[in-house]
Amino acid sequence: IIMVYRFTIISDEIEDFLREIKIDSEATFYELHETILKSCGYADDQMTSFYMCNERWEKGQEVTLVEMGNNFEYDNMIMEATRINELLEDCGQRMIYVYDPMFERYFFGRLAEIMPGYCQGVTCVESMGEAPQQLQQVDPIVSKASATNDWDIDDDFYGDTQYDDTDLDMDSYQDLSFDDGSMF
Repeated sequence: IIMVYRFTIISDEIEDFLREIKIDSEATFYELHETILKSCGYADDQMTSFYMCNERWEKGQEVTLVEMGNNFEYDNMIMEATRINELLEDCGQRMIYVYDPMFERYFFGRLAEIMPGYCQGVTCVESMGEAPQQLQQVDPIVSKASATNDWDIDDDFYGDTQYDDTDLDMDSYQDLSFDDGSMF
């Protein structure tokens, strides 16, 4: 039986951000991925993933954009080859969508409603708030530390920036032997 799923997508970065998407239960995760990107104005040039989650938002099964290798705990699932109803079938089920893999930024998604019927294509039926910037350019922890200059690092602490390989006395290393097992 084909059903219509309504997903609610939110962000922990932008308080008033919300996307509601209606999609056919037989559609693929790739179609959902494309709709999320389009609804946010994001480019399709990142290695995004969906993760199925439990009620505490702990990651479970991953669905990747491209085949990434073997994970011994879960099957390797690809967005284009995985139908949504293969992993989501109960109202309230949770998932996260990683849109910025470098800084592990993601949207929280919940299967909010399941309705009988058929949905022509995938539709963003409600869009509230501006989406967060797709890619974070600087690590916020590093930029905050460098902006506040609380670290008080002495630039000369690590030594000379000029390296001369004649400074290394190779003769002093000739007495070391690893053959007799004395090092371990």
